[in-house]
Amino acid sequence: MTRSSAAGATPTVSHLRPFLEPALLVLTVIAFVGGGVAWLMGQGRAADAFWTAGTVVAVVPAAAWVLRGLRHGRVGVDVIAVLSLVGTLVVGEYLAGSLVAVMLATGRTLDAAAARRASRDLSALLDRAPRIARLRVDDQISVVPLEQVAVDNIVLVGPAEIVPVDGRILDTVAVLDESALTGEPLHVERRVGDAVRSGVLNAGGAFEMRATATAEDSTYAGIVRLAEQAGADNAPIVRLADRYAAWFLPLTLIVAGAAWIAGGTAVRAVAVLVVATPCPLLLAAPVAIVSGLSRASRSGVIVRSGGALESLGNATTLVMDKTGTLTMGRPAVIDVIASPGHHPNELLTLAASVDQASPHVLAEAIVTEALAQGLTLQLPCAIEEEPGRGVTATVAGARVFVGKLPGDAVTSDWGRGAVNRARLDGAAVSWVCVEGKPTGAVLLRDPLRRDAPRTMRRLRSAGLGRLVMLTGDRQEPAREVATVLGLDEVCAEQSPADKVAAVRAEGERAVTVMVGDGINDAPALAAATVGVAMGARGATASSEAADIVLTTDRLDRLADAMDIARWSRHIAVQSAAAGMGMSLLAMGIAALGWLPPAAGALLQELIDVTVILNALRALRRNPSAHVEVNARTEQMLRRFSAEHDELRDALGLLRTTADMLAEDADYTALQSLRATQLLLVNRILPHERAEEAQLYPALARPLGGEEATATMSRTHAEIQRLTDRIGAHLGIAESGNAIQPDQIDDLLACLYGLYALLRLHFLQEEENYFTLVTDDESATSP
Repeated sequence: MTRSSAAGATPTVSHLRPFLEPALLVLTVIAFVGGGVAWLMGQGRAADAFWTAGTVVAVVPAAAWVLRGLRHGRVGVDVIAVLSLVGTLVVGEYLAGSLVAVMLATGRTLDAAAARRASRDLSALLDRAPRIARLRVDDQISVVPLEQVAVDNIVLVGPAEIVPVDGRILDTVAVLDESALTGEPLHVERRVGDAVRSGVLNAGGAFEMRATATAEDSTYAGIVRLAEQAGADNAPIVRLADRYAAWFLPLTLIVAGAAWIAGGTAVRAVAVLVVATPCPLLLAAPVAIVSGLSRASRSGVIVRSGGALESLGNATTLVMDKTGTLTMGRPAVIDVIASPGHHPNELLTLAASVDQASPHVLAEAIVTEALAQGLTLQLPCAIEEEPGRGVTATVAGARVFVGKLPGDAVTSDWGRGAVNRARLDGAAVSWVCVEGKPTGAVLLRDPLRRDAPRTMRRLRSAGLGRLVMLTGDRQEPAREVATVLGLDEVCAEQSPADKVAAVRAEGERAVTVMVGDGINDAPALAAATVGVAMGARGATASSEAADIVLTTDRLDRLADAMDIARWSRHIAVQSAAAGMGMSLLAMGIAALGWLPPAAGALLQELIDVTVILNALRALRRNPSAHVEVNARTEQMLRRFSAEHDELRDALGLLRTTADMLAEDADYTALQSLRATQLLLVNRILPHERAEEAQLYPALARPLGGEEATATMSRTHAEIQRLTDRIGAHLGIAESGNAIQPDQIDDLLACLYGLYALLRLHFLQEEENYFTLVTDDESATSP
């Protein structure tokens, strides 16, 4: 065996550390029980030997813990334990020493179980980084290790490959997935001469680039270093027990010294130290925190340390990424605009049929929307895809193009209207052209998570007074999201370094939580007091850098984590305060000489049991922070949520009818008005009446009374009023077999107003009520 392999086979202290606390607990318990058995058998000396051994076994690591804390400038609760252990040995109170040893070992084991956290070596970042590059020299392509790439080398990047170094494109338009760096899900185009950063994914065809930096100096390597530095610079968390120890330790020493002087014997001082041994801090606080960790894991929240849970419960500032955190992180169709003479469903069917052949993220969203609406797609043929522009295919005998068009290619009124609508909505546009003529536009946008508004309100009520959003996205969509959610500040177009600087600035003012889901968020997560990763779909790197991982793709789990942290910390503080209060009373009795060390140790154990039982309450949820709905109400909520999903797309008919009326109040517009009235009378109103009669009464009790749904009931009345008004207009129009000119303005107001009202009403119900039970994150607010 070589020297290196032999060394690698030797267990290190770090490898053995997870087993030290459990081993200490086992040894002290064996010594305590062995001494008890010997004492019952009349073997007093053997009993003392067992108890002495248990005490000595505990003294050594306890002294090491104290010295390690002193080296880091911390004086913790272990000092009292060491003094009481040594004191019992000096005065011969071996049973008391053994009891203290068991208590100390139990507390350390619990604390170690709560504090043990996953590695922050950012292995996911390193694993994702490319190891090789393809260099072109003249007509030859060679594969070389990444570190051999030099500035001005020509690098070939193949489809689905990670860009290895920073550079500039040489030969063609490159279609890139930059989500790993920016968090944005939409692919971007980089043209000849444009800069490309390492770490992004080539989502199109192969392209060549000229390296402008070595691998070590490129963007991706910088992110890795940034994350490592952020994690290393982050200040250690100050635990609850150590904060209390700052005043409890000197008080204990003063009382013990006074008892020694007043009583003239060290036994009184040891008795004070024994009953002062901070069991409530060493046991009750860790038990409450461990119980909180258990409770969190059952809710889909993995907390990597008790310190992280304590800090989360004490946080006042929340910093969030946008894409994938507040939004779904993938585009969705929000509207289909058809040219005159075509129907939106016809255009969506054509677009989805063509896009079946494309791997583009927008194409996937269009196909998903068509299938969700139950449309039957046709098989495309003669497919031609131009990376960065779109796909052309033959469908039903016609050549159909789906993708981007130059700005001057759309000159019609409806087309300009679609462009303006996309600009106002912050949406991307996929144009649908039939035989070279634009005939429709599909608008897509990354939708806000349905549970985001309610989650923000819950976080506010939980004590987070400042909510900040950091995003690599543009200013306009970022401000729109911030406005909807009522955030305090929004910073757009942020690089990973900008995010780290912003998080550190917030952290200097208050305990700060950072929430993100992408590789670009990993440095900021490591820099925050507490980093929270959306781990269900997020990058592994962000999960590695985070203190807390949400294992389900639901933002409301963050609010659950906050509730659990606050509740656990409340129980921990309550248990510690009560326990220390009882210990202070026992210290006074011991200082008067009325409580010998052994009896004091037994009394301290009784105090321990009391506070631990109280600490175990953290296993239960905070009754004031949870809305409990019964099975019948839950079933109704799911039913009405499904009806919303069915009705949401139909609401577009109101806007379409209004648009037709605004253009020309002809017979076609009258037919559309009839269809709109049928939709309102046969589908919308029965849905709203059923909610009023069945759902709202069922929600009154869990939400605290009828006032919680009163505003929604008023909205139902307004929906009924506008529907009746539209029906009256329809009756007038049908009596004259045409829509009269004097009806148009009021009809437009009714139709547009009802369209906006229904969309807002749906969103309010989904955010306030349906999120109480929904487990389907695919249901989002458009």
